[in-house]
Amino acid sequence: MQPATQMWWFTLGRLLATVVVGLGAGWLLGNLWAGLACALALHLAWALANLFRLEWWVRHRNYADPPDVGGVWGEIIAQVVRLHRRKRFHKQRFVQLMRQLQRSTAALPNGVVILNAQREIVWFNRRAAQLLELRTTADLGMRIEHLLREPEFLRYLARQDFSNPVVIRPTMGEDSYLSLQVAPYGDGQLLLLVSDVSRQMRLEAVRRDFVANASHELRSPLTVISGYLETVAQDPALDPDLLGPVAEMRRQAERMTGIIRDLIELSRLEETDEVVGGAPIDVAALLALLRKDVLARPVHPHEVRVRIESAAQLIGDEPEIHSAFSNLVDNAAKYTPPEGSIEMRWWADEEGGHLAVADTGFGIPAEHIPRLTERFYRVDAGRSRATGGSGLGLAIVKHVLQRHGARLEVQSTLGEGSCFTCHFPPARLARPVAAADLSTETA
Repeated sequence: MQPATQMWWFTLGRLLATVVVGLGAGWLLGNLWAGLACALALHLAWALANLFRLEWWVRHRNYADPPDVGGVWGEIIAQVVRLHRRKRFHKQRFVQLMRQLQRSTAALPNGVVILNAQREIVWFNRRAAQLLELRTTADLGMRIEHLLREPEFLRYLARQDFSNPVVIRPTMGEDSYLSLQVAPYGDGQLLLLVSDVSRQMRLEAVRRDFVANASHELRSPLTVISGYLETVAQDPALDPDLLGPVAEMRRQAERMTGIIRDLIELSRLEETDEVVGGAPIDVAALLALLRKDVLARPVHPHEVRVRIESAAQLIGDEPEIHSAFSNLVDNAAKYTPPEGSIEMRWWADEEGGHLAVADTGFGIPAEHIPRLTERFYRVDAGRSRATGGSGLGLAIVKHVLQRHGARLEVQSTLGEGSCFTCHFPPARLARPVAAADLSTETA
């Protein structure tokens, strides 16, 4: 028999014994009901006394010993004692975990801020308080937008795209830069990670200035060298054995001039990440011009197609858009064999405007695709040098698209070709999408 069952049988036996004693006392006194009532009243008083002792002990259990009571009351007190010990154990463990968490987050070099679904500050560590100038007593429960009013951060929150961090310049110093990245978790909660990137930004500024200055300083000497080489190459008295070396020097000088031109363009684009406005651009006319440029090459793919599936125009900075589209088409022409083909396609839908440049070239291994937009990154350095590639074209494309709120998608299969697609938001379309107007030009 279980102890709990034995306890209840014992309690029922005690109640039955009370009834028997009451009836016996009433029979001796000549009044059975009076004896029974007195016995039950004493039993009730005993139960109330135990209940009072239990209630007093529950209120003072932190420092008082549990009452020594048997039966059901003793079992109830034992259960309460076990629950109290278990609660105290879990509370101590939780306190230890919280202290360890506070010590570990205090040791982090980055700031951590926990936000609820309403973007109110729930908790932050010591580093976040230093970087964002937060106060424990005053700023808990405040919305993060009310404390960080930088436009870049507000636009970052409004985009709901937290894949990349945003860099802001807080008020605590002119040369200070903070990187902020939000990580959603739970039921609409947000984890804000804050890091000081002032040193990296200063080094990046030094690098940009150096590249820009060096490019400008090298441009003039290269122009002079190219001019003299052109004059020497046209000199009829030039030794025929020197024609080959002079031609190679001219080719290398032209390649270096192209690299410097791309460096200057990239430095200009990197000066600011602000979104540009612009005017409507006739994409069909631009692609037709790029097609003529490809066909004017001494060696070009056998087939060059332009497909215009929408009359919608693109709103943007025309020189930058021309530079980005030209780099994509130039890459496709360089890495596509003469028997291959290139297709430039422009269309629009509810998600915005899209330009795809597809080729039947060599293709790109999958492990190289994430790094294609890095400056000077080459999948095949030997082939890039042979085709005159600078390794800066796709970096320029990335920055131009960022300034227009667009993104680049790359798909490629080895041996079959690649497709580079620019996705522009609907706000970049000059007018609603017209009916599909398919036109194709083939070389």
